[in-house]
Amino acid sequence: MAAQARPENVEMVGDGQILKAAALAVALAQGTLPAFLPCELQRHGLVNCDWLFLKSVPHFSAAAPRGNVTSLSLYSNRIHHLHDSDFVHLSSLRRLNLKWNCPPASLSPMHFPCHMTIEPHTFLAVPTLEELNLSYNSITTVPALPSSLVSLSLSRTNILVLDPANLAGLHSLRFLFLDGNCYYKNPCPQALQVAPGALLGLGNLTHLSLKYNNLTAVPRGLPPSLEYLLLSYNHIITLAPEDLANLTALRVLDVGGNCRRCDHARNPCMECPKGFPHLHPDTFSHLSHLEGLVLKDSSLYNLNPRWFHALGNLMVLDLSENFLYDCITKTTAFQGLAQLRRLNLSFNYHKKVSFAHLHLAPSFGSLLSLQQLDMHGIFFRSLSETTLQSLVHLPMLQSLHLQMNFINQAQLSIFGAFPGLRYVDLSDNRISGAMELAAATGEVDGGERVRLPSGDLALGPPGTPSSEGFMPGCKTLNFTLDLSRNNLVTIQPEMFARLSRLQCLLLSRNSISQAVNGSQFMPLTSLQVLDLSHNKLDLYHGRSFTELPRLEALDLSYNSQPFSMQGVGHNLSFVAQLPALRYLSLAHNDIHSRVSQQLCSASLRALDFSGNALSRMLAEGDLYLRFFRGLRSLVRLDLSQNRLHTLLPRTLDNLPKSLRLLRLRDNYLAFFNWSSLVLLPRLEALDLAGNQLKALSNGSLPNGTQLQRLDLSSNSISFVASSFFALATRLRELNLSANALKTVEPSWFGSLAGTLKVLDVTGNPLHCACGAAFVDFLLEVQAAVPGLPGHVKCGSPGQLQGRSIFAQDLRLCLDEALSWDCFGLSLLTVALGLAVPMLHHLCGWDLWYCFHLCLAWLPRRGRRRGADALPYDAFVVFDKAQSAVADWVYNELRVRLEERRGRRALRLCLEERDWLPGKTLFENLWASVYSSRKMLFVLAHTDRVSGLLRASFLLAQQRLLEDRKDVVVLRLTLHLEH
Repeated sequence: MAAQARPENVEMVGDGQILKAAALAVALAQGTLPAFLPCELQRHGLVNCDWLFLKSVPHFSAAAPRGNVTSLSLYSNRIHHLHDSDFVHLSSLRRLNLKWNCPPASLSPMHFPCHMTIEPHTFLAVPTLEELNLSYNSITTVPALPSSLVSLSLSRTNILVLDPANLAGLHSLRFLFLDGNCYYKNPCPQALQVAPGALLGLGNLTHLSLKYNNLTAVPRGLPPSLEYLLLSYNHIITLAPEDLANLTALRVLDVGGNCRRCDHARNPCMECPKGFPHLHPDTFSHLSHLEGLVLKDSSLYNLNPRWFHALGNLMVLDLSENFLYDCITKTTAFQGLAQLRRLNLSFNYHKKVSFAHLHLAPSFGSLLSLQQLDMHGIFFRSLSETTLQSLVHLPMLQSLHLQMNFINQAQLSIFGAFPGLRYVDLSDNRISGAMELAAATGEVDGGERVRLPSGDLALGPPGTPSSEGFMPGCKTLNFTLDLSRNNLVTIQPEMFARLSRLQCLLLSRNSISQAVNGSQFMPLTSLQVLDLSHNKLDLYHGRSFTELPRLEALDLSYNSQPFSMQGVGHNLSFVAQLPALRYLSLAHNDIHSRVSQQLCSASLRALDFSGNALSRMLAEGDLYLRFFRGLRSLVRLDLSQNRLHTLLPRTLDNLPKSLRLLRLRDNYLAFFNWSSLVLLPRLEALDLAGNQLKALSNGSLPNGTQLQRLDLSSNSISFVASSFFALATRLRELNLSANALKTVEPSWFGSLAGTLKVLDVTGNPLHCACGAAFVDFLLEVQAAVPGLPGHVKCGSPGQLQGRSIFAQDLRLCLDEALSWDCFGLSLLTVALGLAVPMLHHLCGWDLWYCFHLCLAWLPRRGRRRGADALPYDAFVVFDKAQSAVADWVYNELRVRLEERRGRRALRLCLEERDWLPGKTLFENLWASVYSSRKMLFVLAHTDRVSGLLRASFLLAQQRLLEDRKDVVVLRLTLHLEH
């Protein structure tokens, strides 16, 4: 049966508890547990155990297909000790990632000390291992490794010594990474020491990275097989031919950042000593196969042409962050680099200086294979035809980066002379309009200089990416010009003279505030994509953008200022006059009133209308009811963040029938009429994430709907009606994550459950009670549930909150109702245990007296014989020393009680009349108390009471305790007349 196929001995590691899957198998009658709990089996034999806070390597069951595991990722756990037997059972393991388990204290987020120990045969027991990542672990020596290893990463560790014994026998090793073992984030007492010839035995090593290790010289005796050598950000300030003499196979050499310019540093920096670096003219003379050379951040002021004489195959040269602002105007160093394809000259600026003009040296014209030139951050204010004259005839030039140069005058027409140019980046400058003719003919090199303020000169953040599927990019187009983040206020046609082949124009994040009327972009007859987001465009004219006959994508998002102006109308009729328009974004404009009543287009396929106020538009009766109906070919519509509280069926009925995707994210919808989906017969994807839905109970998804993807994440759904999804037979992806579901019932889906490809229920407070049915169901469809082993978690009961649904031992399940009853009883017992001693200590005698007083009032059995035949009805107790009281007792009380007529007279016991002579006072007092049915105390006041009265009251209390009789009657006589 299915239960027999389950793993029998999965070790669940977490919170110090080891749970076995056998206990779960007894309780779960159907389905098969995930084979590699608590990890997740992914494609291509990868077992993912990342971010599970494991404290040891999980030992998977023998019933799991361990032989199929080729990759194991244990990234970012808490494994501090590796045993010899940890990986023995993974016979086909090829890739092992142990990164970020026990980081050095200085790299730990909380700076906790940690030390990882590795037993000698841990990795030797895996003879198939090819890739091992031990980066970001506090290890001090290289562990014993199998000879099959091809790639080894020991970066950001505490290994500071490499000798031949460390890596002996690794004849297959090709990649070795030892970066960051000694630098400001991972400080060390001494620099990394690489013994001469320590790596010479690695005959197949092709990639070696020793960045950030405080090295002061190139290690000696490197294997001649090296093709990639990365030595950047050390302290190697001198390079001679003998340092690289035997590395004739080298293809990429990175020695940047060894002698830094600190005015542009973004991290702690040591200024380059004066007169350095020293690069011998023949340093690279033996590297005839070199294809990539990095000399960035090296404080270079000049380029020696002899450095590049032997580099006929060089394709990539990085000279950024140096001091080459003068050198690039006159150097001859590039004359022999006919194969160079990428050249980076960025941030070669003069400290605190901006040049008026820039003229590149004629030797740039020799770079016949150059495809990409990066010149951002050189700081020159004028871009004219003479600036790039040396580049005009480069046949392969495709990409030109000129951003962040403080350019305020730019002759854009010069790019029309570059036949193969595909991308020009002029973003983050100060261009405000077309360049004046005078500025274009000014002097070039060595012109006026303007001082700049000091400070960090890093690039600004890139623009916000467009919504996927609603605005295409420009990567596939032939010519793109990026003018975003400049100072443009108006667009003039002459700006784009000779740019008729331009296909993509990016003008976002300027200050364009003009009313476009169909004349601004007239030269751009081939333009397909236009980005005008984050401006202040006034859409008043009905012929806006009609001069662009091939325009396919138009981004007008974040132009909210004109729409927020009270009383100003906006004309969107231009959309109907753009015959090729397929993508339009009007997002985040706060559109709410005084706009065209209807959008019309026969070509538009995607409209982003998010971030507006459609709720206010629909509140205007039928005025905007048909706002989208004229978009006859619309396929994708985004109505997210439109403050919608309701979406009536008539609103959906007036959406284009061609819609396939509808986004309604982040509104305020607490109700959705599911049956109204029949009004959109072609709808395939519906996104209702981030709303306020609390239940899926009003009907169900209609029969015959074409819906394939439904996103209901980040709502407050706590209830789903039976068979709610059953009729949507084409549904394949369902997202119910981040809701309030306590269970997932198979009855919601019917026969649909077996056809789902994605069922996301993560982020729900599932109730993990004994025998929870949802566990069986999720196991049945586990292939469709992302993150099932570790990310589908319990919300209750409390002891399982936040833990995996498989972290419970069903043999120890508790009855929650019984738990609450026991808790209440325990709480009551503790309360009584504290209250009773305290009350006894504070008022014990009073409570005891009250108890007997109440007991005396209760009916009794077996009264004493003769109890009703006592000689006296009442014993009158008073202070005879008080004459007024005595006179009142004898002359008024006695007369009324003993001599009255019509009723039986009472017999009173009086001290002076009825006490027997010869007996003691106490004997007479005792006899009077026990011979009377009641005791009548007559008091004139309560502040002074005689001893006789006190003694009488004590005897009355004693009688109360012995005979359970309350005999006391009080009579207060406060005002007696004599």
